[in-house]
Amino acid sequence: MSKTKNSGAGFVDPDFFSRENLILNIRNLSYLPRWIVVGIDLIVLIASFLFTKLIINGVGLHYISFENKIPYVCFLIGMNVFSFWVFRTYAGIIRHSSYTDAIKLLFSQISVLVFFVTLNFVFQLFYGYKIYLNTALFINMVLSFCGLFMYRVVIKQVFEHFFSERNDVKLPRTIIYGTDANALSVAKALKLEVPTRFKIVGFVDKNSQNSSKRMMDLPILIQKKKLPTLMRSIGAEGVIIADKSLSKEERLVIVEQCLEFNYKVYIVPLITDWENQKEISQKVKSIQIEDLLDRKPIVLDGKAISKQLKDKTVLITGAAGSIGSEIVRQVILFKPKKIVAVDQAETPLHNLCLELNNLDTPVDIVTVVADIRNKDAMSIVFSHYQPEVVYHAAAYKHVPLMEANPSQAILTNVEGTKNIADLACLFKVKSFVMVSTDKAVNPSNVMGASKRIAEKYVQSLQLKSNADRNAKSTKFITTRFGNVLGSNGSVVPLFTKQIAAGGPITITHPEIIRYFMTIPEACQLVLEAGAMGKGGEIYIFDMGKPVKIIDLARKMIKLAGFIPDEDIKIKIVGLRPGEKLYEELLNDTSKTIPTHHHKIMIAEEIQEEFEILHDEIEELITISNFHKKDAIVAKMKKIVPEFKSMNSTYEVLDK
Repeated sequence: MSKTKNSGAGFVDPDFFSRENLILNIRNLSYLPRWIVVGIDLIVLIASFLFTKLIINGVGLHYISFENKIPYVCFLIGMNVFSFWVFRTYAGIIRHSSYTDAIKLLFSQISVLVFFVTLNFVFQLFYGYKIYLNTALFINMVLSFCGLFMYRVVIKQVFEHFFSERNDVKLPRTIIYGTDANALSVAKALKLEVPTRFKIVGFVDKNSQNSSKRMMDLPILIQKKKLPTLMRSIGAEGVIIADKSLSKEERLVIVEQCLEFNYKVYIVPLITDWENQKEISQKVKSIQIEDLLDRKPIVLDGKAISKQLKDKTVLITGAAGSIGSEIVRQVILFKPKKIVAVDQAETPLHNLCLELNNLDTPVDIVTVVADIRNKDAMSIVFSHYQPEVVYHAAAYKHVPLMEANPSQAILTNVEGTKNIADLACLFKVKSFVMVSTDKAVNPSNVMGASKRIAEKYVQSLQLKSNADRNAKSTKFITTRFGNVLGSNGSVVPLFTKQIAAGGPITITHPEIIRYFMTIPEACQLVLEAGAMGKGGEIYIFDMGKPVKIIDLARKMIKLAGFIPDEDIKIKIVGLRPGEKLYEELLNDTSKTIPTHHHKIMIAEEIQEEFEILHDEIEELITISNFHKKDAIVAKMKKIVPEFKSMNSTYEVLDK
């Protein structure tokens, strides 16, 4: 109450000029308004003029030839301000001043000098005298540039000091791996970041060449042993990998070493925009599990894919799913005439539609809510849009759910595929690409067996068209790959949620292994296989090295900053119905044929006659409509003899 009264009486709060209040005011200011910068620039220009005049008068000369100097001084300063506008010296934020801003100031001052020297020359030529002393102009230019640049440096340092100071927050001590321009740019961006996330304590030079030097007043550390040893010696808690010369193998070694000792690891892509510090700092992110896949980038045959898709109408089923939506995104890049995105899931399809509407693309994109099990509805879609290429990604894929609901697996994965494949033949689609799974190989569950039946039907259609010697018939191509990181229902999103909830992470078996690839990688190979296919092939993809699921869980826990089995428990819950310890990419009787793409092979499977298989599948669909589980599965086992149930109530049907 007393402070309020004193303030009203004209007294100043003694805490107003305190250090804490000053820091708060500067932080709230965020950046200097442009009118303040212009005002300071004018003060610097006037001070430079007065100081130059003092120097020139001291040696007995005159800066300006006339008695009434005020108009000429105003003209000189006005031309300086005009040059600032021309060279956009106010375009940047003062507290983010850089080398580029210094260059702009230098050119603005040189242009003013050249203008007035030229003006003097003209007056000397026509009137026999100069308005300004050239030497004075040069001295004025040097002093103005130094003053303008120096006060910007001072402001930059003041802002950096107050914004980087965090007495109440303990920032993690972090080193930057690298000493190149990329690493330096990252360090500068992080130093200016608000709020600050890291306390940078040094740079690591892998080449051991700069041990006695410093960057940004921080030490350059030499890595003589493993990186965790160096980090422990300086008390660092994390590392930002910013060295663009590192190979993927070297990067993976660093990550594995750091995760072993529970150090945080962050990565940043190659920096191309040296001016946008905020954008650079936002790119510094914790390393993701996808980054630990030891996989090389895929090189696509762009010409072949473009030839297949450019100016064509492409229909994609299951377009709202994780695989289907990525196929949509990648197909757009090859500039088809139209994309027809079909899915029965309304909300995910709506979300995809909103995403695609934000794209700047000439491709006509149509979203259709329809169920592939409804042949009449799909027939209308085919009839209306007349697709030339079909990517069939719609399917039920969750093993435990399909084990409990075999009728739904048949009606969607088998009948739905049969509907789309039959319509592709009827409407003379040029190419039909089916997305299958490695669970169709020697299937141990209903879902895998249903996908194998769908594969067999698609192959039989190709065999039938080959027998009919119809050159213009549809090319049926199947692609088969394993688990996709980040796809709906995969272990990575599940583990992420379990870690966020504090655990435990649930593993079905300590020895279970799976093949993994990323969503974009899987879809790229689908496009590549679709372009190279002649018809009837089952393409299998190089899935890299298999991953032990329990090792994947431990890495994800460490990446989240926790200690496995201490902070986050790992719980073994037992194999689910129909689940294998490991997946296969080939049946026992199958062989592979290499293709021109080293990541894609052709599986040679035994093909069956269309008429026999067609009758068997029709009977299976009829049985499925009665929802009698044992009868459905028994029929599936007859169609797919290698289907042997595991950890399932249907095992009795194998005896």
